Amino acid sequence: MGNIVDERLAAFIAMRTSFYLASASADGQPYIQHRGGPPGFLQVLDERTLGFADFHGNRQYISTGNFSENSKAFIFLMDYAHRRRIKIWGTVQVIDDDPALTATVLPKGYRARAEQVILFTLTAWDANCPQHIPQMLAAEDVRAALADRDARIAELEAELARYQS
Repeated sequence: MGNIVDERLAAFIAMRTSFYLASASADGQPYIQHRGGPPGFLQVLDERTLGFADFHGNRQYISTGNFSENSKAFIFLMDYAHRRRIKIWGTVQVIDDDPALTATVLPKGYRARAEQVILFTLTAWDANCPQHIPQMLAAEDVRAALADRDARIAELEAELARYQS
């Protein structure tokens, strides 16, 4: 278990395209929400601080409401392809109307509107064992692998046809 963001954790975070953010209301009612974006949308700002642009979404604001009552939070990061998961405990601060901070955490070239910035102060993190994590691959990775395979098959078939003629 760690209490700062080290190089390995920073590298793991930088590759994620999604994570789960857990919050709880003042009376302890839990809530978990999926957050997604391009790789690196969850950013390491320093050894204890993560940040991300909170994009315009379903307009329920349950997490934001919970954070106004209870700043404790939890981030759950999954890497299904390599069967790895990281748990991060901490507290959240919601930052409204800070254009410089928003520009810092908004992924370059990503077409989404940030409503606010979420800063997550890490108190502890841990990695789970891979047992029982299903291995899943992103559809775009599978498509690319199949295209590479199909191109190689076509190349080999063309080579075979030259030998047969």
